[in-house]
Amino acid sequence: MRRARRQLYISAIAIMIATIGVVNSAQVHAAHAGIEAIAAKGKAKQQEGSGLPRTNARAASLIDVESGRILYSEQGDVELPMASTTKIMTAVIAIESGKLHEIVKTSNHAVGKEGSSIYLRLGEKMKLEDMVYGLMLRSGNDAATAIAEHVGGSEEGFVYLMNEKARELGLEHTSFRNPHGLDAKDHYTTANDLAKITAYALHNPTFRNIVKTKVKTAPNPNDAWDYKWLNKNKMLSLYEGADGVKTGYTKTALRCLVSSATRNGQQLAAVTLNDGSDWVDHSRMLDYGFTVYPAQQIIRKGQQIEGSDLVSLLEWSYPLSNEEKTRIATKIIPNQPSSPEYKFGSPAKLEIWLDNERIGQVPLRAKSLDKKQLD
Repeated sequence: MRRARRQLYISAIAIMIATIGVVNSAQVHAAHAGIEAIAAKGKAKQQEGSGLPRTNARAASLIDVESGRILYSEQGDVELPMASTTKIMTAVIAIESGKLHEIVKTSNHAVGKEGSSIYLRLGEKMKLEDMVYGLMLRSGNDAATAIAEHVGGSEEGFVYLMNEKARELGLEHTSFRNPHGLDAKDHYTTANDLAKITAYALHNPTFRNIVKTKVKTAPNPNDAWDYKWLNKNKMLSLYEGADGVKTGYTKTALRCLVSSATRNGQQLAAVTLNDGSDWVDHSRMLDYGFTVYPAQQIIRKGQQIEGSDLVSLLEWSYPLSNEEKTRIATKIIPNQPSSPEYKFGSPAKLEIWLDNERIGQVPLRAKSLDKKQLD
């Protein structure tokens, strides 16, 4: 009897200890969840108080296209999958190849590529330029593969060109493994790197025209009617001044978006990776950039530089907050008599500095030169 009671007592103690362990574990998890919630609220409050745009993105970046200045970044250097925003680089390589007039023949490898498609058929022939429209407006993975094989000789050859371009642009946190963005090991970028790729791409007029197109028709050799592609980028209709760029989604990357807009002659590009509310967040980011960092004219063309007989050969603007504009300084730097600039009539240049960072320069010429020579 005593033995039975003793065994019952030991069992009860064991149950109590296990229960305490479960409770403690639950309390620990609850505490962690509470801390994360407080941290998230604190971050949102901090951003709201500072006037920074709030996003739900895993990473975000906002860039001024002309200057390349990053205006906002949140986890901007974290390496993440990019889904179909990959196709921005694919389009860049295709356009810069100089082969847009050539005819692409669709291979078996390209036909039926998983994911989004423009439904190319085996052996179908299409002009490369039209295929790039299908790539960017409808996010065709079949088009991406066909483009890669035509321009690069093979998909692997094209991916090599993509990575070489990334290195040329100084991108240290970007690696391509395919031309379409389907999930793959070591296929990643960062929000900041993707913003830089986009700013580079938007300097190309052909790329700009493609990504701002809402509807594109192209010849269809298989049917009596033309292809008609509607752009998936809703920002083109949702945001005033929107003029690009590319949507993306995979199960690993989740929702990715790169958008651009132009107002008052200034173009900005916004990037979010893994963001379930990207349309709203991009509107906030772009509003923030245009409001807080408008392009401000620093030097006028023909302006005489104080303390000298030199005038500027160019107009120069830069995205600055009103407070930053008060911290701009300039320095006149003489050109060497042996330099090409000097030989072409520019004895000096004007460097523009924001605090301790040189942000630009403009060539100078003597004021005594005839005004027609400055035009």
